[in-house]
Amino acid sequence: MKSGLRARLRGRVEPPGDKSIGHRLALLSALAPGRSRLDEFPPGQDCASSLGVLRALGIEVSRDGDAIEIQGRGLDGLAAPKTDLDCGNSGSTARMSCGILAGQRFTSRLVGDESLSRRPFDRVVVPLARMGAAIETTGGLLPLTVTGGRKLRGIDYELPVASAQVKTAVLFAGLYAEGVTRVREPIPSRNHTELALQAFGASPVVRPGTIEIEGGASLSPGRFRIPGDFSSAAFFLGGAAFLPGSEVVVENVGLNPTRAALLDALKAMGADVEVEVSPEAGEAQGRVVVRGHELRGIDIARERVPALIDELPILAVVAAFASGTTRVEGASELRVKESDRLSAIIEGLRSLGADVTELEDGFEIRGAGWGRPLRPARLRSFADHRMVMAWAVAALGVDGVCDIDDLDQVKISYPGFWHTLDRLVC
Repeated sequence: MKSGLRARLRGRVEPPGDKSIGHRLALLSALAPGRSRLDEFPPGQDCASSLGVLRALGIEVSRDGDAIEIQGRGLDGLAAPKTDLDCGNSGSTARMSCGILAGQRFTSRLVGDESLSRRPFDRVVVPLARMGAAIETTGGLLPLTVTGGRKLRGIDYELPVASAQVKTAVLFAGLYAEGVTRVREPIPSRNHTELALQAFGASPVVRPGTIEIEGGASLSPGRFRIPGDFSSAAFFLGGAAFLPGSEVVVENVGLNPTRAALLDALKAMGADVEVEVSPEAGEAQGRVVVRGHELRGIDIARERVPALIDELPILAVVAAFASGTTRVEGASELRVKESDRLSAIIEGLRSLGADVTELEDGFEIRGAGWGRPLRPARLRSFADHRMVMAWAVAALGVDGVCDIDDLDQVKISYPGFWHTLDRLVC
């Protein structure tokens, strides 16, 4: 692989299906009586964990090429699991499933791998307990036991921190609750759940900063095409932005405004970005072209962080090759991802010779400047798939060879990442 800013990224990419959307559609398909088909279902291990949980709950799941079909059994049709529900590395699976399991007649126990077992769950348990759920954690962590047979009631809950996963868990529990469940957000988070509930006919009431769901809403099965995962495409878009002579075209990618804020950030940095949105209902999707261009540092406003939380690792890499200072605050959520991504970003960029200051809830990067390589380094990913991919792209701008650990972690979200990267590098 070329390096030292002699490398360019050129070519077309069609990323795998969006895993954030895939989780939600799969879980709701199980609750809608009848057969649903999800085209372009994500191939990574995270979404496979959600399917494994559904199968353990008695749901029939079959695969047809890149699509899956799910035979839903209705809100009250899930079966008591015979074993622990293994969520693997997927926080989405565990947290969203909690909302559904809170409304069941049976008791279930959620477990996960070593990484997931270090991530906090009280942020989900607290609002669900207010709804009447009985959930016991292991010191706020997995394993987690949800005791069935509890009557849930709707609540008015204000999220202390913007979190699409917590919002989803509460709204899913609201399907089983008596009355109306209302979630208030301090800052808008991803709205995939609201769109998915609408697609299944649940008719949530969505107002600025507030989402409501009526208990007992009737869900209807359907056929859905999942757009390409923007977070997966982001690594190639970011690389194309800072590598001179690059041009990457991403087709059929999700462009939900609550998810694609990286494009606004790249434009503000001076990147050459073209976006074409397809005129389709539901989840926005389309085509993005990014070409290499001289970049400058920017400040990211706190209210923009939830819309690019998963893209902050690659944004930090881009900032290291821009001129001037990039400052990000309000990103404490990075500390409770698959790794402490905030610390991982700081450590890795410093190893590469970048000028970085760690803030309490963010970072400040004084970029090396357009066309100036960083130095080779040994980069730790902390077994985090997004850090592996961020460092792989950063290595293209290094004068020498980088050593990155845990390369196979890309299987969590993007099994084809290495093949795609090799094809684009020239």
